[in-house]
Amino acid sequence: MDAIEVITTKRDGRPLSAAQIDWVIGAYTAGGVADEQMSALAMAILLNGMDRREIADWTAAMIRSGERMDWSALDRPTADKHSTGGVGDKITLPLAPLVAACGAYVPQLSGRGLGHTGGTLDKLESIAGWRASLSNDEMLAVLRGAGAVICAAGGGLAPADKKLYALRDVTGTVESIPLIASSIMSKKIAEGTGALVLDVKVGSGAFMKTVDDARELAATMVGLGADAGVATVALLTAMDRPLGRAVGNALEVAEAVEVLAGGGPADVVELTVRLAREMLDTAGVHGKDPEDALMDGSAMDAWRRMVAAQGGDPDAVLPSAAETVQITAPASGVLRRLDAYGVGLAAWRLGAGRARKEDPVSLGAGVTLHAGFGDIVRAGQPLMTLHADETERFERALEALDGAYEVGPASDPDALPLIIDRITA
Repeated sequence: MDAIEVITTKRDGRPLSAAQIDWVIGAYTAGGVADEQMSALAMAILLNGMDRREIADWTAAMIRSGERMDWSALDRPTADKHSTGGVGDKITLPLAPLVAACGAYVPQLSGRGLGHTGGTLDKLESIAGWRASLSNDEMLAVLRGAGAVICAAGGGLAPADKKLYALRDVTGTVESIPLIASSIMSKKIAEGTGALVLDVKVGSGAFMKTVDDARELAATMVGLGADAGVATVALLTAMDRPLGRAVGNALEVAEAVEVLAGGGPADVVELTVRLAREMLDTAGVHGKDPEDALMDGSAMDAWRRMVAAQGGDPDAVLPSAAETVQITAPASGVLRRLDAYGVGLAAWRLGAGRARKEDPVSLGAGVTLHAGFGDIVRAGQPLMTLHADETERFERALEALDGAYEVGPASDPDALPLIIDRITA
């Protein structure tokens, strides 16, 4: 085969054969297909799409480009969760130990933040001593001791996806649903979990801006999981406003610990418990209810074991930013608008996020929300506090928030429900 034949097949709107897909993924990973050729193919896929068989073959080829992890040595079922990313989305932090406390093992491979969306690994690195990079043997040891592990994916997991992901980022082909779905699912299937719950975000702060697009992505990923023999369920959840009251690395860790202690914002608690129940049901684990595990301290115990097993000190004081600026309510009324993208962009500009994968982040930077979407506020009441290490960051963060919030008459504002839909195979 040759790359031009594969490119022109998809350019002309025809389906790629399994043999073509297997060859082009293997050749690209090995350096036999040039970046410009794969760029052309990715654009053809963006414009002409793929059917379910093609997406399944593409995903399987990316999985075969590397290793597939095996948790058969464990004595209980495994379950994992993946979020498509959002603002204030710290759910993985309380969720993994919560599910572990209820009887399932949670091998959670997570990533870093880019742009206005935060990364789980960046958040956890706020904890002194905590390590993101673990070998497979170390992951297994942490799982056996703590029930859950959250760490970075190794280089041997779906290397084709790593290479293609970087290419899509600079060629305007990120938005292709077949390529998004196969990117996520190739890593999750290769991770070897027995059950998978997908949290597909919808709204201004999410990658999918509309419910229809999010539903298409969710259905595609659920189908890929089913095709690979992984029990998979997806929830569509709201990201038109931030999740919880904290946006930023250490700020979100502190909020996650509040949830594990039996408190925390209502929306974070509700989504954490719902996802935990979905993970346990999908894995076939029936016993302790997640709400009980939050209240009796067993979820917190699992968190402390997990953090300590990865070198972290669960009692360490979290980093804080050197400077703060407070924003107050301009009038009395209802907080009718609190745009997730605007808040996420502000946190990014304050130093909580990065523009390139190699950029450092400020662990203490971010935004604390003192009022939530739909809350009644009084003129002059604090709405949010901005945290940064350098005062020069505040001006651009305030620009990002211009128009991102609105206080108006006391009537019910329009909003997406927190949990919009549930997608199964």
